[in-house]
Amino acid sequence: MNQRGLTQPEPAEGYAGDVSPQLAWQWVTSGHAVLVDVRTDAEREWVGFVPYAVNVAWKQWPGMAMNPNFDDAIREAASGHKVVLLCRSGVRSVAAAKRATELGLEAYNILEGFEGDANEHGHRGHQGGWRKRGLPWRQN
Repeated sequence: MNQRGLTQPEPAEGYAGDVSPQLAWQWVTSGHAVLVDVRTDAEREWVGFVPYAVNVAWKQWPGMAMNPNFDDAIREAASGHKVVLLCRSGVRSVAAAKRATELGLEAYNILEGFEGDANEHGHRGHQGGWRKRGLPWRQN
Protein backbone atom coordinates (compact mmCIF):
# COMPACT_ATOMS: atom_id res chain seq x y z
CA MET A 1 0.00 0.00 0.00
CA ASN A 2 1.37 3.37 -0.89
CA GLN A 3 1.22 6.47 1.28
CA ARG A 4 -1.85 7.68 -0.60
CA GLY A 5 -3.83 4.66 0.67
CA LEU A 6 -3.29 5.83 4.23
CA THR A 7 -5.08 9.15 3.70
CA GLN A 8 -7.61 8.56 0.93
CA PRO A 9 -9.27 5.64 -0.89
CA GLU A 10 -7.47 3.79 -3.65
CA PRO A 11 -9.54 3.45 -6.85
CA ALA A 12 -11.21 0.08 -7.39
CA GLU A 13 -13.37 -1.52 -10.04
CA GLY A 14 -16.92 -2.39 -9.08
CA TYR A 15 -17.02 -0.64 -5.68
CA ALA A 16 -16.12 2.72 -4.12
CA GLY A 17 -12.48 1.89 -3.35
CA ASP A 18 -9.89 0.35 -1.06
CA VAL A 19 -8.94 1.99 2.22
CA SER A 20 -6.21 1.36 4.76
CA PRO A 21 -7.23 -0.01 8.15
CA GLN A 22 -6.22 3.33 9.67
CA LEU A 23 -8.42 5.37 7.31
CA ALA A 24 -11.34 2.98 7.84
CA TRP A 25 -11.03 3.41 11.61
CA GLN A 26 -10.83 7.20 11.24
CA TRP A 27 -14.07 7.18 9.22
CA VAL A 28 -15.80 4.90 11.75
CA THR A 29 -14.77 6.92 14.80
CA SER A 30 -15.81 10.18 13.14
CA GLY A 31 -19.25 8.76 12.29
CA HIS A 32 -18.71 8.81 8.53
CA ALA A 33 -18.85 5.04 8.01
CA VAL A 34 -20.09 1.80 9.49
CA LEU A 35 -17.56 -1.01 9.95
CA VAL A 36 -18.95 -4.33 8.75
CA ASP A 37 -17.02 -7.53 9.48
CA VAL A 38 -17.85 -10.06 6.75
CA ARG A 39 -15.90 -12.97 8.29
CA THR A 40 -17.66 -16.04 9.60
CA ASP A 41 -18.84 -16.33 13.20
CA ALA A 42 -16.16 -19.02 13.67
CA GLU A 43 -13.37 -16.70 12.51
CA ARG A 44 -14.43 -13.92 14.85
CA GLU A 45 -14.78 -16.37 17.74
CA TRP A 46 -11.42 -18.10 17.23
CA VAL A 47 -9.20 -15.31 15.88
CA GLY A 48 -10.62 -12.10 17.30
CA PHE A 49 -13.14 -9.41 16.54
CA VAL A 50 -13.56 -5.65 16.36
CA PRO A 51 -15.87 -4.56 19.19
CA TYR A 52 -17.53 -1.78 17.18
CA ALA A 53 -18.18 -3.77 14.00
CA VAL A 54 -21.51 -4.96 12.70
CA ASN A 55 -21.16 -8.67 11.89
CA VAL A 56 -22.60 -9.67 8.53
CA ALA A 57 -20.95 -12.86 7.26
CA TRP A 58 -20.39 -12.99 3.49
CA LYS A 59 -20.17 -16.78 3.65
CA GLN A 60 -21.19 -19.13 6.43
CA TRP A 61 -19.22 -21.73 8.34
CA PRO A 62 -19.07 -24.67 7.84
CA GLY A 63 -18.94 -25.19 4.12
CA MET A 64 -18.55 -21.52 3.24
CA ALA A 65 -21.98 -21.28 1.61
CA MET A 66 -23.17 -17.80 0.69
CA ASN A 67 -25.12 -16.07 3.44
CA PRO A 68 -28.69 -15.87 2.11
CA ASN A 69 -29.37 -12.93 4.46
CA PHE A 70 -26.39 -10.84 3.34
CA ASP A 71 -28.33 -8.34 1.21
CA ASP A 72 -30.89 -7.46 3.87
CA ALA A 73 -28.30 -7.42 6.67
CA ILE A 74 -25.82 -5.15 4.86
CA ARG A 75 -28.59 -2.70 3.95
CA GLU A 76 -29.71 -2.61 7.59
CA ALA A 77 -26.12 -2.21 8.83
CA ALA A 78 -25.43 0.73 6.50
CA SER A 79 -28.50 2.69 7.60
CA GLY A 80 -27.65 5.58 5.29
CA HIS A 81 -23.88 5.57 5.85
CA LYS A 82 -21.01 4.37 3.72
CA VAL A 83 -19.67 0.97 4.76
CA VAL A 84 -16.10 -0.24 5.21
CA LEU A 85 -15.84 -4.02 4.91
CA LEU A 86 -13.36 -6.21 6.78
CA CYS A 87 -12.47 -9.88 6.24
CA ARG A 88 -9.42 -11.96 7.12
CA SER A 89 -7.09 -10.79 4.37
CA GLY A 90 -8.99 -8.29 2.25
CA VAL A 91 -10.24 -10.75 -0.40
CA ARG A 92 -13.81 -11.72 0.59
CA SER A 93 -14.44 -8.11 1.55
CA VAL A 94 -13.83 -7.13 -2.10
CA ALA A 95 -16.60 -9.49 -3.22
CA ALA A 96 -18.86 -8.19 -0.45
CA ALA A 97 -18.08 -4.57 -1.41
CA LYS A 98 -19.02 -5.29 -5.02
CA ARG A 99 -22.32 -6.82 -3.91
CA ALA A 100 -23.04 -3.93 -1.53
CA THR A 101 -22.38 -1.52 -4.41
CA GLU A 102 -24.85 -3.44 -6.59
CA LEU A 103 -27.37 -2.90 -3.78
CA GLY A 104 -26.82 0.87 -4.01
CA LEU A 105 -24.47 1.32 -1.05
CA GLU A 106 -21.19 3.26 -0.95
CA ALA A 107 -18.89 0.36 -0.04
CA TYR A 108 -15.14 0.21 0.58
CA ASN A 109 -12.79 -2.73 1.10
CA ILE A 110 -10.36 -2.52 4.02
CA LEU A 111 -6.91 -3.40 2.68
CA GLU A 112 -4.92 -6.10 4.52
CA GLY A 113 -8.00 -7.42 6.32
CA PHE A 114 -8.02 -8.38 9.98
CA GLU A 115 -4.90 -10.59 9.87
CA GLY A 116 -2.90 -9.31 6.89
CA ASP A 117 -0.99 -11.36 4.33
CA ALA A 118 0.69 -14.65 5.14
CA ASN A 119 4.46 -14.45 5.75
CA GLU A 120 7.10 -16.79 4.30
CA HIS A 121 6.03 -19.46 6.81
CA GLY A 122 2.36 -19.20 5.88
CA HIS A 123 1.44 -17.40 9.12
CA ARG A 124 -0.91 -14.44 9.20
CA GLY A 125 -0.89 -11.63 11.74
CA HIS A 126 2.73 -10.58 11.19
CA GLN A 127 2.47 -8.52 7.98
CA GLY A 128 -0.14 -5.81 8.05
CA GLY A 129 -3.77 -6.15 8.96
CA TRP A 130 -6.15 -4.58 11.45
CA ARG A 131 -4.52 -6.24 14.48
CA LYS A 132 -0.94 -5.54 13.43
CA ARG A 133 -1.80 -1.86 12.88
CA GLY A 134 -2.78 -1.59 16.56
CA LEU A 135 -6.45 -0.85 15.95
CA PRO A 136 -9.11 -1.96 18.48
CA TRP A 137 -9.84 -5.68 18.66
CA ARG A 138 -10.64 -8.31 21.24
CA GLN A 139 -10.45 -12.03 21.66
CA ASN A 140 -12.81 -14.34 23.55
